[in-house]
Amino acid sequence: MVSKSLIWYWHYRLKSRKSLNARSSRKEFEGVLLRDAEGGYACLHPWPELGDPSLQKCLEDLMGARRWPIVRRALRCMEMDGAARSLPDPLFEDLDIPLSHATLPFRDEAAVAQAVEAGFTVAKLKCGLDLAADRAFLDSMGEKYPALKWRLDFNETGDADELAKWITAMTVETRSRIEFLEDPCEFSGTKWRELYKQGRIPLAVDREAAPNLAEAQVMVLKPAIDEPWLLGEAAMERGQRVVVTSYMDHPFGQAFAAWEAGRLALQFPGLVGICGLQTHHLFEPDAFTEALGSWTPEFHAPPGNGLGFDALLEKLPWKRVP
Repeated sequence: MVSKSLIWYWHYRLKSRKSLNARSSRKEFEGVLLRDAEGGYACLHPWPELGDPSLQKCLEDLMGARRWPIVRRALRCMEMDGAARSLPDPLFEDLDIPLSHATLPFRDEAAVAQAVEAGFTVAKLKCGLDLAADRAFLDSMGEKYPALKWRLDFNETGDADELAKWITAMTVETRSRIEFLEDPCEFSGTKWRELYKQGRIPLAVDREAAPNLAEAQVMVLKPAIDEPWLLGEAAMERGQRVVVTSYMDHPFGQAFAAWEAGRLALQFPGLVGICGLQTHHLFEPDAFTEALGSWTPEFHAPPGNGLGFDALLEKLPWKRVP
């Protein structure tokens, strides 16, 4: 276990062009990179809008009880990264990382065109604020890019009855291109079952996946807050598909998610499908995003030992966590 007295941090701020999901209007996002005495690194990037504690509370918990999942997962990342760097061992060496979908936080025809040109075959679109506009956009993009599949993320902002009507009013062609609806509305076993029965589009569960797993056909795992192995085993037992995604956090956190996705796919052959590991394009570029390369379905491992970024991490002005 990482010592509470020997942890350093570096505060960062990511900036996006527009809001990144239906529950947040922010365009600036704070987090910290962590470093321990063993040379391990991690990312701590809470989303209070989605139920996480604030960054300050995360840091207090880091030096205290360590009861928040996001804090415990950061500690796990530091341990694994530090162990690899001590060997030294590049964790991505000889590890196949699943391909990714294109994450689109808002309706943007130019972004879709760019994604298709980059080779993406699946796009994930943040939906829910304007269902009529969402459907018109999907119809239009379907005509231009009929081979492109869609994953629609509502962040639990939808209404089950309205969504059922919205789906049944779609053309057969548009509906056939939708792979799943992620967190379409607040979880309710009855409502989710009825929504799936009426729409016949698979439903994906994201946060707090374990207790709600039985009512979903797809599980979305975020290594920043989830323990992949336990949830992966549960999904395998129930025959669900698994999609591993980043937490839309710092590139170091993105690398951690990609590594966990590769390990999970290796441990459970056939369980992990196309993931969501390419999100660095959502933010203004810097040296860390550039280390991950261009926006493509393939994950480009950052150079270095452990989870990489060696030279960049060494140059940061670290401070002791108070």
